[in-house]
Amino acid sequence: MSEEVRRMFASISGRYDLLNSVLSLGVHHRWRKKAVRFSRASEGMSVLDCATGTGDLAIEYKKAVGASGQVSGTDFCAEMLGPAPKKAGKKGLSIQWEVADAMDLPYEDDRFDISSIAFGIRNVDDPVTALSEMARVVKPNGKVVVLEFGQPYGIMKYPFRWHSKYVIPLLGGWISGNRQAYQYLPDTSAAFPAGDRFLSLMKRTGRFKSFESKPLMQGIAYIYIGVVL
Repeated sequence: MSEEVRRMFASISGRYDLLNSVLSLGVHHRWRKKAVRFSRASEGMSVLDCATGTGDLAIEYKKAVGASGQVSGTDFCAEMLGPAPKKAGKKGLSIQWEVADAMDLPYEDDRFDISSIAFGIRNVDDPVTALSEMARVVKPNGKVVVLEFGQPYGIMKYPFRWHSKYVIPLLGGWISGNRQAYQYLPDTSAAFPAGDRFLSLMKRTGRFKSFESKPLMQGIAYIYIGVVL
């Protein structure tokens, strides 16, 4: 990933959790829970969460796989990863944390039952490479799970566009001190392939036997699930 993007996330890491909750009105927590539920993660499974940030999705997966399961959370930005161990520790959850790039994962083939990434795939330099790497480290018939913003349709289209154009840069910039970062985030969401266009990226990897998308709140976000060959 580019050094510029890494520096941007490092600069907002201290206020990242607060801003996620404020700007999404807490909805992002429900979306993560749905992603875990749709993945059918269960007791004893092993999970890799890429671009884990401050660890929210990894924590949800650990709740699902239990004490007999294993969860590893990775991020390419050490500063973003910083709060994760304390958050998990407060909940009594044991998770392995490691700095790693989703496009070059330091794990052997067929290691995990599930690999996941939430709101991170649009920030990698090459999403197809990242998806291929995430599939590589998953066992045959395991799953790659992606949670990512889309471009909403129907009644949600116009209020979301207004929120993204005005509220996120203004409020995000004020709280974090980095308006550019909170201009970058909605801009990349608006431009990133969503729905069937994202599924075409999964198809290009040649690593999935099937894949599907599940829109959330009329396409504000999507859950993508690919079953690995």
